[in-house]
Amino acid sequence: MKKYSYIIITVLLIFLSFSNISKAQANNEEPIKYFQMETLDDSLFIKIQMEVFIDPPDPKAEIIVDLRDANNQTVSIKGTLYPFLAFSPTVRAKIITYPFKLNLEKTVNFGSVFTRVVKKMKFKKMFEPPTKNQISSTLYYINPFLQLFGGEQLGIPFRKDIGLSIGMGTPYSGPLETNFVQANFHILGFYAGAFGPIEEFTQIKKSNNHNNLYVTSGFQFGYVIPFGNFLEINFMKITVTPSQSRLDIFNKYNIDSLGYRAKILEKSYSNWEFRYPISVLGSTRGKFYIAKYVNEYHFGFTGRELSLAGSVFDLRMDYMSSSDVRQPQFLLEIMVQKIAESWGSSSFAIGPAVIFSKDESGKIGAISIFANFRFKLGTSF
Repeated sequence: MKKYSYIIITVLLIFLSFSNISKAQANNEEPIKYFQMETLDDSLFIKIQMEVFIDPPDPKAEIIVDLRDANNQTVSIKGTLYPFLAFSPTVRAKIITYPFKLNLEKTVNFGSVFTRVVKKMKFKKMFEPPTKNQISSTLYYINPFLQLFGGEQLGIPFRKDIGLSIGMGTPYSGPLETNFVQANFHILGFYAGAFGPIEEFTQIKKSNNHNNLYVTSGFQFGYVIPFGNFLEINFMKITVTPSQSRLDIFNKYNIDSLGYRAKILEKSYSNWEFRYPISVLGSTRGKFYIAKYVNEYHFGFTGRELSLAGSVFDLRMDYMSSSDVRQPQFLLEIMVQKIAESWGSSSFAIGPAVIFSKDESGKIGAISIFANFRFKLGTSF
């Protein structure tokens, strides 16, 4: 337990350090005429590309502006040069006054290998208010991201506060941890749906499966308390009792001598999540949360499309502090975007996910290491 506490404390210290550094940054800067625009404003990036007929526009495209030569000012979008005058006066003004620039004029020296990345970081963008959708109790479910294992569900709106959501894994699970899948119908903050198993999700991993979570089939309904997206309540009911043969498969990796048992959902559960939506490092979605889910307590953070020193990535951290059956565990997941060209630059992200807990020998270690994938099926503007 102490090692989990050290992990949480370390993460908090890192965030506090970022906040202190941001306060110490100088406010007065010389005009920058050669710079890369940080990917922190989806709507502006899309507007810039639409003006030069780039279809489809990429909200996370690499845009480099060169205004050093008054007679040859250019904007490079993913390697293609466009005259600065090709853009409307309004867009040109927004480019010039864009506050989040990576200065490309600064010279490189022998110390740059250590200092260049740090200088490019905009720590003043560490924390910002969330989007309007994120604080709405009826629109929070709208989410253009489909993730292969765990995390937030894909939310498809039919008409703003009426739509569907689909999820693979629980909101707090990692890769190869559970066979849980779900689909829900949403209306005015209320949702109802069904869940069931995809057994292949847990059959890939052949060891350290003693901390898995298994489900048969059932239904659920929930409600986001009005006046803000800060509290969600949920009720789950298991409707199918697993057969003995299925129980034998679920319990195959349990270790009786250490008291390890996989969790098999049964009967019913009342769940809740208290969250604080926020934008971290310019993320399009993000939240800190405390939750009780199937008699297990979770603390964590999840964020989409965080931007740092020109990199765009998703970050998810979840600490399951206690469970009525399973051992405590900590999930760390990072997925990197902009690894493909053209429309693929912002359409998907991939990266490692690691779950730390007690392994089969009773020692603290990584019990699951696997790649997770995230696809962006829509735009956030």
